[in-house]
Amino acid sequence: MKVIGINGSSHKEGNTAIIINMVFEELNKAGIETELIQLVDIDIQPCRACFACKGRGNCVFKGDGFCDVFNRIVEADGIILGSPVYSADVSSKMKAFLDRGGVVVATNSGLLKHKIGASVAAVRRAGGMTAIDTMNHFMLNKEMIVVGSTYWNMVYGKNVGDVFNDEEGIANMRNLGQNMAWILNILS
Repeated sequence: MKVIGINGSSHKEGNTAIIINMVFEELNKAGIETELIQLVDIDIQPCRACFACKGRGNCVFKGDGFCDVFNRIVEADGIILGSPVYSADVSSKMKAFLDRGGVVVATNSGLLKHKIGASVAAVRRAGGMTAIDTMNHFMLNKEMIVVGSTYWNMVYGKNVGDVFNDEEGIANMRNLGQNMAWILNILS
């Protein structure tokens, strides 16, 4: 089994990567392979809403890194979407990825059906629920099974590493990883 994490942060080693890796630690303990994809390293253009992807299983525009990332999540058993909160929602990289992926799956139904998913957000103050909702709505609308935890899947911190000071948030990430591993093992 394999879970792909998509880090929508502009900071490869920032708080979003830290919390995704906390979830990964629990998945790895359960024998589940993980891979982190850093969107900051990948050019992802916005969706053109041309709907030419219908029946093709991926976007027809191959000039950026979207198609490769999308193929990897289609092949995975689970997906973790992670974003910092920018302007009270997900980062622009995450939004572009979700918009393009959303159209591809809408025109090629079933591509993500029954995959296990979770969303996490690194938050300084506000907007965490909006970011989580944005990512969860993508998964729910694509027939994925969304995993939860004991509270909302966000951890508070401004500077890199500040998330380690949010004990409740850290415990929530660990529990999320355990819940995701449990579901993946039950369904395998």
